[in-house]
Amino acid sequence: MAAGEAARLGADVTLFEKNEKLGKKLAITGKGRCNVTNLCPVGEFLTNVATNPKFLYSALNYFTPHDCVDFFENLGVKLKVERGKRVFPVSDNAFDIVDALKKFVRINHVKIKYDNVQKIIINENKIAGLIADGQKYNFDSVIICTGGISYPGTGSDGDGYKFARQTGHNIIDLKPSLVPVEINEKFCADLMGLSLKNIKLYVYEISNGNEKKIFEEMGEMIFTHFGISGPLVLSASSHIRKTPAAAAAPSLQKRAGEYKITLDLKPALSEEQLDKRILSDFEKYKNKMFKNSLDDLLPKKLIPVFIKILENYINPEKKINEITRNERTEIVGLFKNFNLTFKKFRPIEEAIITCGGIDTREILSNKMESKLIGGLYFAGEIIDVDAYTGGFNLQIAFSTGKLAGKNAAIVPVRR
Repeated sequence: MAAGEAARLGADVTLFEKNEKLGKKLAITGKGRCNVTNLCPVGEFLTNVATNPKFLYSALNYFTPHDCVDFFENLGVKLKVERGKRVFPVSDNAFDIVDALKKFVRINHVKIKYDNVQKIIINENKIAGLIADGQKYNFDSVIICTGGISYPGTGSDGDGYKFARQTGHNIIDLKPSLVPVEINEKFCADLMGLSLKNIKLYVYEISNGNEKKIFEEMGEMIFTHFGISGPLVLSASSHIRKTPAAAAAPSLQKRAGEYKITLDLKPALSEEQLDKRILSDFEKYKNKMFKNSLDDLLPKKLIPVFIKILENYINPEKKINEITRNERTEIVGLFKNFNLTFKKFRPIEEAIITCGGIDTREILSNKMESKLIGGLYFAGEIIDVDAYTGGFNLQIAFSTGKLAGKNAAIVPVRR
């Protein structure tokens, strides 16, 4: 996006790609469907940016979500809007987005070199060029948009941070964002593969014995051998790491117990309504034991765990017609408050995006240009900005890329 925009505005542009092909990471986004953007107003968009939202104001107004939709449709990609204003290709194929961007750089005559950049060359605090695969190239401006350190197999292995440090820039601590979560409770391994839909997930931060709710959302999640994952969990992880000391490195991990994750397994029912539903089921199963009475209320895999948690209150072999009101209250309580204890995030390599990066205080937000080095620009995930799931992070990449490309194209030629 940055290369195509700079070339469109008249610059002579070379795009360096160290992979064997363009768009390797983009092609796997959204499970291969590519959630291109989120079709909401800029003000609403910024409320979904977890880190440094104000920094993105100029970029998002230069290239809005609506502009993004027009951009891809003008390149021949038909788009559709789904739940939550998420925008996808009608084809559900991320390669259509990759191909559109390839077309964008091709029609604007961008030169592409599949070389590995090793160093940025600076002369008197201004960009002079770079070295790639041992060869020196002279340039008036350089845009670094190498991504973060998540999914390193796609090429985003952190070399952009190395270039930034070479040029004197500060890197805000790198942490995983939109990442699965490890849970202390051992029963998660027994539930591995179980997907829960239409549940509500809450996250509470516990400090000095007080609980503060920091996340609440309805949706889908899945149990894994290490804990939990899925759309709800990825969104929740963004909020967990925003609190002090949450990080990827083991030495900085929040200690177990400082976060509590609560599942409401029946969010459509109040406690009173759920109690009536349970009474109705119990009438049907009144001659059965408690451990055999929950087939209509829970997935089969979850029932043994549910029974085990309640065994301090209810004997699993107790007949249903002997269950007391107080015991029924415990059952309702577990449905509405199925608690899990946060242990830590999965490794950053498993995160969808990276939190942290180039310090935004060292970048001109209206240009994406370095305040330290003339002609040096940044775009995308390498900057210390990140957002929740729903197409926001790709839009940030496109908007900052567009703005960086525009301004890099008009840098005065320095010979």
